[in-house]
Amino acid sequence: DLDECAASPCKDHQYCLNTDGSFSCKACDASCVGCTGEGSDKCKTCASGYMKENEKCTDIDECNLPEKVCVKENQDCVNTSGSYKCVCSEGFEDKDGTCVQT
Repeated sequence: DLDECAASPCKDHQYCLNTDGSFSCKACDASCVGCTGEGSDKCKTCASGYMKENEKCTDIDECNLPEKVCVKENQDCVNTSGSYKCVCSEGFEDKDGTCVQT
């Protein structure tokens, strides 16, 4: 078997998997920018919103940072994978970018 992966035939956001007589390109984990294999522990570098922790790229919880990310009144932070979103608190709704009581 010839290792076609030695020639790096895959795109930047993929890794090469050598198979018998061939190869396939597999997508890197969402937490990676470039990778050497499957999973968040095989990242070359971590994607935006992720940090290296225990040799893996893990999600940064922006909602627990010392500096508040959702600064509008009556607004809550919701952590998402690799990011966050600001939503109106319970009992409030978004009216033209402001959270007003419902």
